[in-house]
Amino acid sequence: MIDVESSLSLIKRGAEELLVEAELVEKLKSGRPLRIKAGFDPTAPDLHLGHTVLLNKLRHFQDLGHQILFLIGDFTGMIGDPSGKNATRPPLTREQILENARTYEEQVFKILDRDKTEICFNSTWIEALGAAGMMRLAATHTVARMLERDDFSKRYAAGQPIAIHEFLYPLCQGYDSVAMRADVELGGTDQKFNLLVGREMQKHFGQAPQCVLMMPLLVGLDGVNKMSKSLGNYVGINEAPREIFGKLMSVSDDLMWRYYELLSFRALSDIDILRREVAGGRNPRDAKVALAQEIVARFHGEAAAQDALTDFEARFRHGAVPDDIEEVLIVADGPLVIAQVLKQAGLCASTSEALRMIDQGGVRVDGEKLADRAASLPGAGVYVVQVGKRRFARVTVASS
Repeated sequence: MIDVESSLSLIKRGAEELLVEAELVEKLKSGRPLRIKAGFDPTAPDLHLGHTVLLNKLRHFQDLGHQILFLIGDFTGMIGDPSGKNATRPPLTREQILENARTYEEQVFKILDRDKTEICFNSTWIEALGAAGMMRLAATHTVARMLERDDFSKRYAAGQPIAIHEFLYPLCQGYDSVAMRADVELGGTDQKFNLLVGREMQKHFGQAPQCVLMMPLLVGLDGVNKMSKSLGNYVGINEAPREIFGKLMSVSDDLMWRYYELLSFRALSDIDILRREVAGGRNPRDAKVALAQEIVARFHGEAAAQDALTDFEARFRHGAVPDDIEEVLIVADGPLVIAQVLKQAGLCASTSEALRMIDQGGVRVDGEKLADRAASLPGAGVYVVQVGKRRFARVTVASS
């Protein structure tokens, strides 16, 4: 017999909004495996932890025995979803889409069970519509309805251009739900309009409307903005274990708990115990280490997670680095001259002071004293930088 209450508790873990909960309860009571849809437009070759918020939720549904439909938007990706954007997005070529889709397929099965996941491409049914079918699809919604979408309405009010093809994106996403006969669709909070179009589209085609589960957008390493490669505040799941570990150790204590809720597979009761222990005096670094190990192990294996921990402790903890070390995020492509890093990290008031400290032997990176004023950090990674005896910063360098 299906335990609807416990199933619903797992489904709602970390979720922002569920529409409509009563409908989902009825679907769960039916006892049949539900068809759970989540779509990803392969607009970039690599996934980061922000993407895995949805993937983790799909895994929850999978663990409950439901059918996962992982949709790769190879057609809609060529349109470009403008959600949250204030300008028309340039569409990608078919070649770019297919290459990115290939990497997505390789990466998602680090979380999902390959044998219990159906990979779908929406070009399969949307291209089959043809021009006449697309016209009929467009006839299901009005321009006024489209302008209810927040990003469209803002751009229209500001006199910014909205290309006609952008109106087709939510219609195509909605039709995906029809073609896939989805019972539930997952998406980020910025996808609410598109997800609700799917419900309306299913009603139009005589299907029971899907339930909509919206997940929050994961805040990036800067603690302010949505995790994004363009902002450099991301953790890529294909990054090296040491880099993933170091980046996760750099998040604030408050943000760490949000990451636990959205990224960890630990039971919420276990996380609550850990939170109480930290509140009672346990070092929050211990909790971060546990989270970083779990995430590294998920994507690179237990041995890599242990090696990353050993490396981190050798570089940072055994070097008498203070617990309240300043965290600094710098976005850059390529090497960074140490003198500039010291200034950006606030460890020196000016580049000239930084050069003077290097000349005096007062600068260390990961415990190693620097003597060359032209020395640089090699690129993306996490480094402990020290000036004098008391000034420290953990510098996370991320590619733009």
